[in-house]
Amino acid sequence: MDLGAQRPLEPQYLEEACAHDLRCPVSGLRESEKEAYQLIQECLGQENMSLFDKLNFLSAVETLSGAVHVQADSNINNYFPKNILARKIESLILEEPIETLDNFVRQKAMLCTVALSQLNPSFYLSQKLDLANACISRVFPLPLIMPSLDRKESASLYLQTVQALDDMMQALVMDNMKPDMLILQNFLEIILPWVTLSDKVHEQTRALGTISRLQRFICNFPEVLHMTLFSMSGKLMGILGLMCVNSNQEISMEASEALHYLFKILALQRGVKQKIEIVLRDLQKNFRGEWMTSLQDLTLFFRKYLTPMERADVIMVALEAMISTNRQDILAASKVLKMILKYSIPEIGKVSEIIEYIYFHMYHITESTTQSTIRRILYLLVQSYTDEVILTLFKIMDESQKEIHHPWEILASFPKGYETIMEYLLQRLIPLQAKNDQEPSNPSRISPLIATRAIYELLQEPSRRMELHGFFSSLFVRLLFQVSLLVLEGSAEMIQGQQPVIECVDPVSSTVEALKTLMCSSGYEEHMEYVNIFGGWNLLVSPEKHYDGVTLLARALVIKNCWHNRPIFSFIIRILQDTNCPNHVTALVFLTELLQSPDVAAIVDDIATHILANWFKCEELTTVKLLLQVTEVFAKHKNLVRRLSILQPHVLRCCYSPCHCIVEETFLTLNHLLEDLTWKRSSFFLIQLAFTLGSFLEEEPENLRLMAFQVYGNLLSKIKKRDLVFPLKQQMLNSIVLLVLHLKDVNTDVAQICQLSLCHTATLLGWTKLKTVFTQRDVFTILRILLQLEASKAIWFLNQCVTLFKSPQVFIRQAAVWFAGQIIQTLNLEEMDEVEDANTALRHMQKDPDPVVSCLTTQTLYILEAQKKVLQAKTTTSCFCRRRPRRRSFEPVSLTRFLKL
Repeated sequence: MDLGAQRPLEPQYLEEACAHDLRCPVSGLRESEKEAYQLIQECLGQENMSLFDKLNFLSAVETLSGAVHVQADSNINNYFPKNILARKIESLILEEPIETLDNFVRQKAMLCTVALSQLNPSFYLSQKLDLANACISRVFPLPLIMPSLDRKESASLYLQTVQALDDMMQALVMDNMKPDMLILQNFLEIILPWVTLSDKVHEQTRALGTISRLQRFICNFPEVLHMTLFSMSGKLMGILGLMCVNSNQEISMEASEALHYLFKILALQRGVKQKIEIVLRDLQKNFRGEWMTSLQDLTLFFRKYLTPMERADVIMVALEAMISTNRQDILAASKVLKMILKYSIPEIGKVSEIIEYIYFHMYHITESTTQSTIRRILYLLVQSYTDEVILTLFKIMDESQKEIHHPWEILASFPKGYETIMEYLLQRLIPLQAKNDQEPSNPSRISPLIATRAIYELLQEPSRRMELHGFFSSLFVRLLFQVSLLVLEGSAEMIQGQQPVIECVDPVSSTVEALKTLMCSSGYEEHMEYVNIFGGWNLLVSPEKHYDGVTLLARALVIKNCWHNRPIFSFIIRILQDTNCPNHVTALVFLTELLQSPDVAAIVDDIATHILANWFKCEELTTVKLLLQVTEVFAKHKNLVRRLSILQPHVLRCCYSPCHCIVEETFLTLNHLLEDLTWKRSSFFLIQLAFTLGSFLEEEPENLRLMAFQVYGNLLSKIKKRDLVFPLKQQMLNSIVLLVLHLKDVNTDVAQICQLSLCHTATLLGWTKLKTVFTQRDVFTILRILLQLEASKAIWFLNQCVTLFKSPQVFIRQAAVWFAGQIIQTLNLEEMDEVEDANTALRHMQKDPDPVVSCLTTQTLYILEAQKKVLQAKTTTSCFCRRRPRRRSFEPVSLTRFLKL
């Protein structure tokens, strides 16, 4: 392996040397030094020098160097240009054969270089590298010299030559009395190929020995130059680590020693001062130990002393060894990687480069241990650098379209990496929770669109179908929610700031395709076809019909008995625990249909129901409407109806919403609930409903009033006589007068409902005679007979009349005032004292805008005063009578007759 070549001095250098001689100050030199100067001058122009002339020339250079060294400026250029001497020495070295070592030219040349390195001006870096390369190329390839008595002199000459090489390398690595790590780095680039590319043991051991001794020399200096720019630590550590595991004992020992001194340099230059001594002491204990000990130290320094880029270099060195044809290198690399990656991976650079290298070489590896190790590397990278891995795979996919292997196969080739990256991609989709504005954005993270594309690519890999079922539910829901946000809110925010690796694709189509691929890969082709038949996919991407598409998709899962219905329900419920969930409408639309599944209904518990009920606090019409639909589903299913009591209070509270649309939807839901509820299971709710409806039977919007009466009528139809309990009976009695008066409601539908309700009330209360009366339409006749037959409830009826004084309908106010007057005429003195509130209300009614009501009220108040005087007079004349005065029995005056008067 000849890395050097002889280069003769160019004519211009000879001319320069001759011209320099004219101004050379030789007067201050001794005679021997003048002779050396003269000899050098003569030899510089010679090309084919004899061995004797070479040695004399080199000795002369040493002599002159010694003379210059003691001078004040120590400048060799005062006699000969230093670069010319260096070139001449380099050429002499390169003339030496690599087959034999039978003279001292190499040794003398290197010692001359040492002497020149002590003089001014300093060697240029290129000169140092040329000299080092020349000497190494003429020393390392020398034949192996085995120690023996007959070759004692040859062995001694070789050792002297190696020592001279070490002295020269140590001298050249110095700059301003300190080792320069950049020079060392350049030397290593010359030496390391002799370790990695050579197939000869003696060349490898010589190179390793040179590295070891050069590093040992540097360890003697507490300060070095350019340590921060020294970037060979990782590569060097990787190569030496591999050599430590070499089966050849000599190579292993030399590599371990070199690795030891590399560790010392790193500890001295990068370690914490307080711990350096402890680290060096531990290193010394393990010096020249077994290879396992060296690898343990390597693991420590890999994690604590290398930069991320240098760690990547270690991994790359090992990977390059693993794809070689040498089984020994493969096994060594596997051992090194297993050690350094035994635990969690520290920060690593060049991730993209590592991934690309693995991809382009992994399919050429057949050895099982190597494949396992590479999968371990890939898994760790996927765990820690998922974004970079994904972006790299996209880059590979774009650049290698003609490759046989699909780049995503590299992740699908082993379960752990596939699962890890899929879980990560789920988190990178559009978030399920509302974004925190104060949370800083990370531009290095992949966007939801890239995550969607990556999921789509991974889903197409057939080898991981089993793992897919594990996260089908979460992935299905997240993709569906992403479609919703994109369709309903637009995709501008999602596309903004996309990484350049992604192509310009439609986010909605990309997400829908990922959703389809997920279903297809999971074996749900029939479900997809069902959605397709009814145009569900087109509905899903339509802003106007999107929720219809969501409903159809959920219906397909229910009708086709999707195995994942239960997990999907559980996942959505977990999402809805966050009341800031931006996808709650889509979730509720989907759940409303999903609850039709018997399997899903069977797992609904109190916790899930309370989570749903909590969303009633949201005042959005769409949300409340969906929750009301969910309530209806609960009422229809036998497994859900037992938890309906959790939702019912929230439904009743919706009746009081300031939004009329919500109230309307609530009344519609109540009507539907009454169709399915039974008194036995829902008696408490029905009683609450009866009391709630009382305040809505006088609502100003006609449609709300009609709906309230419809609910009340349906409620009465659910009650049997045996079910009549005190609170409900009281509420029914409180509504009698209201129902009678609304027989003349401006809305004929309300009037019809009131008549039916009155008949049903009479049946429940056992009012046989009144039931016949209620079939009539004359309000005043009904009220007159009602007062006659139920005189004991006169005060009750009066209070109902007072409530109706506020009715927006004129006729109802008229009839209420009239009936109040009729009732007052039947009261005794003791009862008259109890109607002060009614008296006050009547006085207020004198200001009613309707003249008939105002006039009727005034007349009623006159009657009230007259009635009181009559009763008081009677009480005075019969003061000795202990009996309670009987209620007057007379025929009440009709409203028509009263108005005529």
